[in-house]
Amino acid sequence: MAIRPTVSSLGAALVVTFALPAHASQDLTAVTVGHLVALDMAPLFVGVESGCFEKQGLAVDTRFFANPGDNNAALAGGSLDFNINPFTLPFFAANSGVPIRVLAAAGGWGVMEVIAQGESKLDSMEDLKEHVESDGKKLSVAVLQGDTLELIMVTELARVGLSTEDVDFIYFDDLLAMVEAFRSGDVDMLSHIKPYTSEMVENRGATMITNNATAWAEKAPNTVISTLQSTLDEEPEMVESFMNGMLCAANIINNDVDQALELLDGGNYFRVSEDVLRQAFTSAPQPISFNPDIDSVQFVVDELTSMGYVSGTTTAEDIFRTDLIESLEQ
Repeated sequence: MAIRPTVSSLGAALVVTFALPAHASQDLTAVTVGHLVALDMAPLFVGVESGCFEKQGLAVDTRFFANPGDNNAALAGGSLDFNINPFTLPFFAANSGVPIRVLAAAGGWGVMEVIAQGESKLDSMEDLKEHVESDGKKLSVAVLQGDTLELIMVTELARVGLSTEDVDFIYFDDLLAMVEAFRSGDVDMLSHIKPYTSEMVENRGATMITNNATAWAEKAPNTVISTLQSTLDEEPEMVESFMNGMLCAANIINNDVDQALELLDGGNYFRVSEDVLRQAFTSAPQPISFNPDIDSVQFVVDELTSMGYVSGTTTAEDIFRTDLIESLEQ
């Protein structure tokens, strides 16, 4: 998903509905979470709708942001307790001097996908290589320039022995526009996020040819949960309660997808059908969990830095604090 804090570079712009905020009572601690909208944010939404957070003593108020930079700024300014953003955004914040700390992945693996038009007869990157080597038509792929959605394609082309010259990269800075380009048949492939890729697979005959789990690591994240160092220092019990609420929600999704779908429908978080959401969940390479592969994060940041899209010296080791989620998931 997006690495640059621009309005046009956010998949969440595809969804304009908001969760109803939970209201704190005398017995519940008020917690505010900034978020975008992608499949790996489903545990946050299910946690709110199911009462998982209330069981942990929290009243969670979810706040939608159409711009990941604004989401970062709200966290830095103290108006949020946590935020969920593409995993590259905390690096931007840290490089700007914000004492941001990444606690966990937001929940879910293989969320970034590359899909192909059904008529292309591609089911894998290996199929794409065979197509190229047989002198087939040069295929086009819609990518978000300067983003992980571009890098996933660069990485996967290299993995199968192809180069970026073997396809036509069509660069976008608007995720809605690239979806429409694929929907209308103007591009042959699309690098995007679930559940919007899932809708193309479920309803339009597209095929998934690779994802970020294949490109980088099975538990390479799409988005991550972040907070400030001061929150970790001053409210460790609240942080632990929040993560336990997320684990509760993940358990519902992993073990009773019908209940999860009903809860998500009640909040109207994703403007896709129940069948699409079901496909998105059931096609995941692993059940939802929250401990990310940090090496894959560093690899992606290093690659994007070498491409000139990321600047700064912050490393994953500087900002990731996954000891809590590691202990809770044991």
